[in-house]
Amino acid sequence: MENNNFYAVVMAGGKGERFWPQSRSNHPKQLLRLIGNLTLIEQTVERLKPLIPAKNILIITNQDYVAPMRSLLTGLSPENIIGEPVGLDTAPCIALAAGVVRAKAGNDHAIMFLLPSDHVIRNVSAMRCELEDCARLAENGNTIVTIGVNPASASTGYGYIKCGEQLADGMDTKFFTSLGFKEKPDAETAKRFLADGNYKWNSGIFIWSVKTIMEAFHNYAPQLAGMADRLGEAFVKNTIERALAAEYEQCERISIDYAIMEKVENVMVAECAFDWDDVGSWTALRNQIRPGKNNNVVRGLFESLDSYNNIIVGDAQHLIAAIDVEDLIIVHTDDATLVCNVKSAQRIKELVQNISQKPELSKFL
Repeated sequence: MENNNFYAVVMAGGKGERFWPQSRSNHPKQLLRLIGNLTLIEQTVERLKPLIPAKNILIITNQDYVAPMRSLLTGLSPENIIGEPVGLDTAPCIALAAGVVRAKAGNDHAIMFLLPSDHVIRNVSAMRCELEDCARLAENGNTIVTIGVNPASASTGYGYIKCGEQLADGMDTKFFTSLGFKEKPDAETAKRFLADGNYKWNSGIFIWSVKTIMEAFHNYAPQLAGMADRLGEAFVKNTIERALAAEYEQCERISIDYAIMEKVENVMVAECAFDWDDVGSWTALRNQIRPGKNNNVVRGLFESLDSYNNIIVGDAQHLIAAIDVEDLIIVHTDDATLVCNVKSAQRIKELVQNISQKPELSKFL
């Protein structure tokens, strides 16, 4: 059931470079149909609609992606799709969102749900129930709530949260006190976190009231508090594009973890009770697409001899064929082909950066 006091902020500004060559500078990951028939951003918005009114769903993206997102997300007001002049990590994005939500709500009591645009969640009803429990906790106190995922492996690709005592509150969702956020660990540290049993993956989903996050900005990042105030006023005056250019020119790059989460004490961790997958690289397709013959995950046309454990992405017009290969990612587009060891999926971003240093290859970005 819709709640007019709930506001969703979907962060959708990243380029998704680990999904090159399908993801490009003018067509980022969130606009790809990687899983199913809808783009990742469409899936995110659809999951939210039964809980949050469409008028209260904001998309914060890069200014280059505003036009395609407005064309795609016709159920949202164009003014709710806002483009940052430059990506400066998550803290400035959240300050912008807090200012706009407060302006739209007309008060500090609105509840903000902050979500990335690249998650795959199939048990949507369980997700909504958990978000409602998180909102109830955020409403009843000066509390920041984040959702922590029980780790399935000693992954080095996620940040971690150490959990303390469980809160006795009578809600279906299990809540724990937070004992601190940990950056992406090395392999040995990740194994230790997994064995400890008190660490959860940081999902990047946060729930708080406008009042709570603004107080945190005032206490720990006052420059961002001022930025939120000014951008909220500009949104009301319909001058936000000009104001964004001025504010971001003076703003430093900083994540919400460094700016706020590592400093505040009023943080609770909700144990994730729904299926969750962060679509961070091509290897995520193995969690979402049923493997075929020889444990190969395939989208498109593929034929092989004695080839195992590969991830193949193409289309219905181009045949990808392989002989005696294992553990590869092969992605074919009209103008570029990627061949990569599965273990090196995270290095695709590094490859894209190398390509960007060569002017003669810029057309492939």
